[in-house]
Amino acid sequence: MGCLLALFAWISPRFVLALLYLFTSRLTIAFSSGWEGLIGFFVVPYATLFYALVFRPGFGVRGFGWVIVALGLLLDLSSMDMGRRARWRRVQTGRT
Repeated sequence: MGCLLALFAWISPRFVLALLYLFTSRLTIAFSSGWEGLIGFFVVPYATLFYALVFRPGFGVRGFGWVIVALGLLLDLSSMDMGRRARWRRVQTGRT
């Protein structure tokens, strides 16, 4: 069950980013170049998703929006830590 939850947590922000890219212009509005969104897609998907959602054209991200982006960064870091801990547990128990 834990592996399934980790898989869903890993896939869901990327899935939502892909849907945003396919069906809206939200990502092209939020990011001036495609590289920013692409790097965010692979490295920090929650923070990228939250940044795209709170970005306002002409204003950028301000005030409470940065708190939401920071929450996304915390989710990314915790997701990475969950994967590291699960890998460590498999090594300790001898399952690879």
